[in-house]
Amino acid sequence: MTRIGTPLSAGATRVLFLGAGELGKEVAIELQRLGVEVVACDRYASAPAMQVAHRAHAFDMTDADALRSVVERERPHLIVPEIEAIATDELAAIERDGLAQVVPTARATQLTMNREGIRRLAAEELGLMTSAFGFASDGEALAQEAARISYPVFVKPVMSSSGKGQSFVHDASEIASAWDHALAAGRGGEARVIVEGAVDFDFEITLLTVRHAQGTAFCAPIGHRQEAGDYVESWQPQEMTEAALAEARRIASAVTDALGGWGVFGVELFVKGDDVWFSEVSPRPHDTGLVTLSSQEQSEFALHARAILGLPVDVTLLRPAASAVIYGGMAAEGVAYGGIDAALSIPGSQLRLFGKPIAYEKRRMGVAVAHGRDVNEARERARASAGAVKVRAP
Repeated sequence: MTRIGTPLSAGATRVLFLGAGELGKEVAIELQRLGVEVVACDRYASAPAMQVAHRAHAFDMTDADALRSVVERERPHLIVPEIEAIATDELAAIERDGLAQVVPTARATQLTMNREGIRRLAAEELGLMTSAFGFASDGEALAQEAARISYPVFVKPVMSSSGKGQSFVHDASEIASAWDHALAAGRGGEARVIVEGAVDFDFEITLLTVRHAQGTAFCAPIGHRQEAGDYVESWQPQEMTEAALAEARRIASAVTDALGGWGVFGVELFVKGDDVWFSEVSPRPHDTGLVTLSSQEQSEFALHARAILGLPVDVTLLRPAASAVIYGGMAAEGVAYGGIDAALSIPGSQLRLFGKPIAYEKRRMGVAVAHGRDVNEARERARASAGAVKVRAP
């Protein structure tokens, strides 16, 4: 962008979000700080980013006609997909018809929303090291692929997010339940799964990779811990060897260069010693990157906003920091939060309560972020702050 107009005027610069969760909310806030008009869309009303947007639309984003109708009505300059359940073929048509530019590109969105597309790109086209993998469209094929790879294996829907539908399968007796679990949680209506062999790694990282007008920049590596495929805490920086860091950057460059476009990419990698395996990539800010709200000169959200607008970016790491998830702990609408004073009394702490209208036991409702003298102190503070928050029934 060579210019940014005034919001709600004829010359406004408009960005439309497809998916209005907590990550989109932070990007929307950063865009509004730069004078951008924001439109937030999701499948349900009052999603987090809708609460800070200029306008909002709730509709089924896998409905191609509904998606095009909203785009034609809003006429955004940029479309930012934030979730997987989107009619990506229609997005490609919208971009091809010149209605809007998809961030980072429509092709990147199509590939990364489906684990099959991105894994084949990484392993088969780019020749990157990955875990052993296969794909299956029924339970019998899944059993065959798992046996070929050798147990234990991970089974995931080809389209899902935040660990939904993932199973760790120890032997053939668990295949049927893993298939059912994946089908129940998969998005896009596709009855297809990826089965992956386990990798013997020391730790896993997210390498936030920023493609921008001046080139490609890398944030300091983010370490994270997952449970059932969903992150529960993250920290930055993650210590690793210089050789491993160089290889991580090489892999991230190869993948993001192949995808193209501008913006933040969350590249997930497994690391053992100097060896690095590609796992996944998100063409947008990553949930583990919430730690950058405290650790960096510009958070991943500020970086994304600047990059997609063609503005300068700064990936400077200021200090060690960590994040810890706050779960709903119950199924309820309109929950309340207690213990906020105790949570914020932890030195160096911040809270983000996302404002989701409905809580579930394992739904991420907020996050605590804290900095410290080192990563260990930051992790202790973040966990203490998150633990102090009490989710209560209305």
